[in-house]
Amino acid sequence: MQVWKLVPLVALLAGACATTPADAPTDTAQTPEAAEPVKAMPTRVAYNPDPYPSTYKPLPSDDVLIRNATVFDGLGGEILAGAVLIQGGKITAVGSEAAMTMPAGIRTIDGTGRFVTPGIIDIHSHLGVYPSPGISAHQDGNEVSGPVTAEVWAEHAIWPHDPGFTRAMAGGITAMQILPGSANLFGGRGVIIKNVPARTAQGMKFPDAPYTLKMACGENPKRVYGYGGGRFPGSAPFSRMGNIAGYREAWQRATEYKRKWEKYNADFDAWEKKTKSPAEKTDDKGPGDPPNAPDRNLELDTLMGVLNGDILVQHHCYRADEMAQVIDLSHEFGYKVSAFHHGVEAYKIADLLAKEGICGALWADWWGFKAEAYDGIRENIPMVHNAANGCAIVHSDDANGIQRLNQEAAKALGDGARAGINISKAVAWTWLSRNPAKALGILDKTGTLEAGKAADVVIWSGDPFSVYTRADLVFVDGAITWDRNDPSRRPVVDFELGQPGEGDVK
Repeated sequence: MQVWKLVPLVALLAGACATTPADAPTDTAQTPEAAEPVKAMPTRVAYNPDPYPSTYKPLPSDDVLIRNATVFDGLGGEILAGAVLIQGGKITAVGSEAAMTMPAGIRTIDGTGRFVTPGIIDIHSHLGVYPSPGISAHQDGNEVSGPVTAEVWAEHAIWPHDPGFTRAMAGGITAMQILPGSANLFGGRGVIIKNVPARTAQGMKFPDAPYTLKMACGENPKRVYGYGGGRFPGSAPFSRMGNIAGYREAWQRATEYKRKWEKYNADFDAWEKKTKSPAEKTDDKGPGDPPNAPDRNLELDTLMGVLNGDILVQHHCYRADEMAQVIDLSHEFGYKVSAFHHGVEAYKIADLLAKEGICGALWADWWGFKAEAYDGIRENIPMVHNAANGCAIVHSDDANGIQRLNQEAAKALGDGARAGINISKAVAWTWLSRNPAKALGILDKTGTLEAGKAADVVIWSGDPFSVYTRADLVFVDGAITWDRNDPSRRPVVDFELGQPGEGDVK
């Protein structure tokens, strides 16, 4: 550690004076006139779009060749006797083993009888904000103080030592979106994380991934804030009409806020141009004072980010008619819904979702637990997929379900086949990796096995759509984060240390 020595100011001044003798000659004729001090140019007022940046650093990794496995590439392709080459934490080659040039001296993993897929991405998780154990002290997923809380961020509540993260690793989860809950019309910002051991939320945060905004429609907001039994009974919204009115009021405020910032930036550009172009000065007063920036508003910063296309909307919504209303709402205010979550009636408007480029993040067979979830069918996921350009996603919203998302996809695949919707297993894997990556804005970085992408890879003990199959090895950026056959390579979080059966995953 460097130690700084404090020196008294008097000594510094004495030393400075001693460098010029008192009788030293001076040439006043050569001394220029004192120049006027240069005033600092006013700078544009702007806010930091990422004040809590990712500190994620990939874990140490070795280059490895996985050979002679069945490969689902995440794009819908299946490669028999396939190989995946990982170098420097990236995928560098994927294809038939017979057609690939094998690097000499590289570590090799025999995939005979096994399957290789992209890592699973869960687009809807509350791990860390609703961690285990589920005691009241850990309930940090809903900021229920008002129906519009777009100013809160899920990452500020993530507990990295939630044992659920390691349980998810055992299920082949390499990344996930952590969302606030669905009590509010606007629940706050979600964050995308890599499923790696870390001391802080920023240490898990997916670098350069966009932020997201959680919204919710239907029963939840009006139950929490409206009719009896809610946290704030008698307050708005009280009805589905109130839900939409609450959205519109917030988006209108955000629209006006965006206009103020656009005007400020345009006025600042004009002022800056005048200061740099003397010919454009019309009088001796110069360009005048720079414009004043609008006051910051953290809630409206988030909503403006959506209107600017920088923040992706993830909307909790069950009924088809409400999803259609929200689509019209998005047209009114000029934003886009990235995915509707839960959507048990998505099958009724699968064509509309596909036309709008909206993904359906859905359960395989959860339905009927409240009125708006009553009209669910088991063929929901395959029917959304089967629409022209449809985008179906299997999600969890559950600390147990996230451990078996491959089995949830298998259920949906089987239900579709029984209804005459025949989808290959390789194509169905897009529900677990490619499509969630697309809806989260990270498809250029992960979600498929393609050269240049992060080596987020799972080696399965067998067919990943079988209930008997387990994840043997899980890689994130080429580093092994889970090894089913080596307990020393299965993370144990601090919370479990010293407890009976610490880290055990059966």
